Amino acid sequence: MTETSGSPTARNYYIDFLRAFRLLVVVAWHWVFTIVIWQDDGPHATSPIGFTTGLWMATWLLQVMPLFFYVGGYSHLNAWRKARASGDSIWRFVGRRLRRLAVPAFALLLVWIALGIILGAIFNLRWIGRGVLLVVSPLWFMGVYLMLVALLPVFLWLHDRWDSIVLVFLAAIAGTVDIVRFRYGWEWLGMVNMIAVWGLCHQLGFFYDRLVAAARRTDWTLLWAGLAGLSGFVFSGLYPGSMVGVPGERSNMAPPTLCIVALVAFQAGVAEILRPAMEIRLQRPRWQRLNDTINRFSMPLFLFHTTGLAFYLAVRYAIAGNRNEVRAPTVGWWLTRPLAFIGPLLFTLPVIFLFGRQWVRKPRARRRDRIATDTRQTVS
Repeated sequence: MTETSGSPTARNYYIDFLRAFRLLVVVAWHWVFTIVIWQDDGPHATSPIGFTTGLWMATWLLQVMPLFFYVGGYSHLNAWRKARASGDSIWRFVGRRLRRLAVPAFALLLVWIALGIILGAIFNLRWIGRGVLLVVSPLWFMGVYLMLVALLPVFLWLHDRWDSIVLVFLAAIAGTVDIVRFRYGWEWLGMVNMIAVWGLCHQLGFFYDRLVAAARRTDWTLLWAGLAGLSGFVFSGLYPGSMVGVPGERSNMAPPTLCIVALVAFQAGVAEILRPAMEIRLQRPRWQRLNDTINRFSMPLFLFHTTGLAFYLAVRYAIAGNRNEVRAPTVGWWLTRPLAFIGPLLFTLPVIFLFGRQWVRKPRARRRDRIATDTRQTVS
């Protein structure tokens, strides 16, 4: 069995696997299923979901943002336990995590804004603003994640004081917001769900250890409860079936709706059902190496995958002379999907090499660097 988090110092390889899986799904989705349509004001992104009957059901598994925040909740709680055991304060802990996430994200954002301004001014590219927006748009989740990190002291206090009742009240807030939005058209109120819904996904991760220790039927209960909730919401006609944004439909993600609450329950149940079999596989050295490699590349790959995609599309447009892709997926388009990640990957790897090497070095190499730095500081 893989180590679980009963001890604050234990490493959970299955959680590492879930991190790797969610990253690969997000990156592959953007690389393989993004359809760029050029209009008068510039590039617009869409996906095959809106053109293919029934494909929206795949988003119930492939929209992994709820799983992302669920795993993040567990990771934050476990990391805080380690920090507290070493005498750290919650404020120093939160400050470190905020800096570690915010600095690379804001640096990338500022570089693209500056690049857009410069290129727009030199070449009179009126569409450059939309282009930059598409490249940096995946960073929206980083803003939400940073908000959850900043609110971690509050979430930990709520967890210690009211335990699972917090989940009930966050779900109630999310439902109330949806009702008021849909009934009275107060769309601005949906911003409350950026905290309530994503906070619930994050808070659910605090219960990961208990889910692991619970009886097997608890996992199936969570899965079926989430699936029943999703089905009820979607087939009521009040919510769209897709868990990603589709042009012309109300979005379940921007802002998040009660569907996402059901979705995180369903995905957490699926993750728990798969856990025993995956823990056996993760005992094998080959799986461990693969798991470690993907996790080392996770931060730079997420940050730079749309940059690589933008460079690839720019070169492809320059060579082909046609900027528009198919407006609706064809048989030929679908047949090329297994190979569609190759071009963006080839353009993303050099960006990682130039700007993201500090994240992809092996832990032993990073430790040597820290020791060398400490030695130089001591000598000086």
